[in-house]
Amino acid sequence: MIKIYDTMTRSLREFVPIHKNTVNMYVCGPTVYNYIHIGNARSAVAFDTIRRYFEYRGYRVNYVSNFTDVDDKIIKAAAKAGMTTKELSDKFIAAFKEDVAALGVKPATANPRVIDYMDEIIDFVQVLVDKGFAYETAGDVYFRVRKSGHYAALANKTLEELEIGASGRVDAESELKEDPLDFALWKSAKPGEVSWSSPWGQGRPGWHIECSVMATEILGDTIDIHGGGADLEFPHHTNEIAQSEAKTGKTFANYWMHNGFVNIDNEKMSKSLGNFITVHDALKTMDGQVLRFFFATQHYRKPFNFTEKAIHDAEVNLKYLKNTYEQPFTDTVDEAEFAQLLERFQEAMDEDFNTANGITVVFEMAKWINSGHYNQAVKDKFAEILQIFGIVFVEEVLDADIEKLIEERQAARAARDFETADAIRAQLAAQGIRLLDTTDGVRWTRD
Repeated sequence: MIKIYDTMTRSLREFVPIHKNTVNMYVCGPTVYNYIHIGNARSAVAFDTIRRYFEYRGYRVNYVSNFTDVDDKIIKAAAKAGMTTKELSDKFIAAFKEDVAALGVKPATANPRVIDYMDEIIDFVQVLVDKGFAYETAGDVYFRVRKSGHYAALANKTLEELEIGASGRVDAESELKEDPLDFALWKSAKPGEVSWSSPWGQGRPGWHIECSVMATEILGDTIDIHGGGADLEFPHHTNEIAQSEAKTGKTFANYWMHNGFVNIDNEKMSKSLGNFITVHDALKTMDGQVLRFFFATQHYRKPFNFTEKAIHDAEVNLKYLKNTYEQPFTDTVDEAEFAQLLERFQEAMDEDFNTANGITVVFEMAKWINSGHYNQAVKDKFAEILQIFGIVFVEEVLDADIEKLIEERQAARAARDFETADAIRAQLAAQGIRLLDTTDGVRWTRD
């Protein structure tokens, strides 16, 4: 039984899908005006790990993650680069896909883009206007927050607290609103900006409306899980709930999941502190699978600290697990012990996808394998578990020269020329090839 920590209720809840053996999951994706940073990557890896565990447990997962390709930051960055907003977005969508692929993140079932859902967005907003949940003023359309039944419950805030935060705020937008708490569904276009025709004039969507539209269009009015970074609880996810439930009259998402923040050497990552790291840059000096393993083995809800030592430790641990996988088979496997290890792993992961505890069991499993318990069935299951953490094994092919050296060593051993055989072993070791002599022949691993 999988239990999920639901941000809405602040409690662990048994996962019960809407449709048997199927998980409909929406995770907020990046705003594509630059390369993603490691905080974005942490979210992508966390929810990919959750997705993979659901699949390990036999679920079919419809995993939808959007690209925000209409936004103030995109408009500004495109103008600075001398590109159209679509050209800029296309560039960084391609970069995102390349970066997360290097981290072993599976492609989403769908990656909707805002520009492809403009008609649906306009129709959604019109329904809110017709139902009295939204109003137009000077070409902008705003959502009436006070008409929402439990606004800001996700962020554990009250309207009174929000009123205090909004008091004294005076700007051009606030003067157009009926209430300082109201938020934009549609924005009138400024001169030279990309825009679309609507019943309220030329304009573009507000940030929050896009995810409500794409999630419900693709997955239905009520979805199983909605996820994203903890920074999205308020206002983004809060506003998604308000506008979605106002339109449909149904619960928007049954479970809300949020991953924790990233610190760099014990400090919050930010451009102002000069410790802002993009995945594009990190992959120039780090192996993507090591970075993925580091992310994946931290519990998704907890903040974590990104340090050189932590990355080094992840590299060492990953190498150990890979070498374990490459071990030669033995004649003995205690099936009962293996079943207990698998059960303990599942118990750890069923408790809100606790990868920290889960990976502890994985290392116990590796130690058990290295003590002489290994056959094809164990290897296959071990690989299946490691794939949850993004560890994928590709059969390596030795080049002709190395294959020839291994053959020469075998011939030397057969002729009892152990000096030559040892010299060849040392030569291969210098090239990172470790030989394992077994009853089934020579096996090798690459260090």
